[in-house]
Amino acid sequence: MDSHYVGDEQLALAVTTLREALRSCELQVTEGQLEKLAIHLLLVIEKNKHFNLTRITGVEDGAYLHVADSLLLRAALDDAPRGPFADIGTGAGFPGVPLAIASGRKGLLVDSVGKKVAAVNEFLQALDMSARVTAVQARAEEVGRERRGQYAAVVARAVAQTGVLVEYATPLLRKGGRLVVAKARPGKEELDAAERTARICGLKLVSRETYELPGGRGHREVLSYERVGNSSVKLPRATGMAQHHPLV
Repeated sequence: MDSHYVGDEQLALAVTTLREALRSCELQVTEGQLEKLAIHLLLVIEKNKHFNLTRITGVEDGAYLHVADSLLLRAALDDAPRGPFADIGTGAGFPGVPLAIASGRKGLLVDSVGKKVAAVNEFLQALDMSARVTAVQARAEEVGRERRGQYAAVVARAVAQTGVLVEYATPLLRKGGRLVVAKARPGKEELDAAERTARICGLKLVSRETYELPGGRGHREVLSYERVGNSSVKLPRATGMAQHHPLV
């Protein structure tokens, strides 16, 4: 697969749609970045015809619910120290690919499903990004054991409870690094559990921003945790423990 698969007329329409989506969300990118974002979205939609990458199949919905939704994390990512980021549960490359395009950072995109990882690596090659961004098939705990303290930031979009994501991210983050999590409507119980888990793991909540996607497409909250100390428990725990036996 390469970007030449995307027709000029199809790309022009996607760029126009995406420009409006980002404008309405008050998100800014360059024209070059906008085109890459549009190509990625079109490649995802085309690949989705052959196997299930995402439930979103149209350009307009994808522009808001995938691309703009991913870029809502950018401001918090920009507050992280300079350096690479990791995306846990990247799926079809969201939020990792849009954030890599917009930020220029190096990235590692992690997913446990091999077909999704293979597709994302195809997208990255088509976008001429594979020299600085790569996708790997792995569980979060495996990556934490292999790449301890290598990342300035970890991002995730609604792939698990917030406390679980705190535990996943901790081994990957260097001191001062940030975990940036996007959620729909996290409840008080989830946030309280995440705060307790963060204390155990040596993280603290440093920002919480709320957004409304246009057209009633949904409420989003972006939570940012900074690694400020050492974990009081040895991490990562055995694979599956964070999900099935949370720290709190």
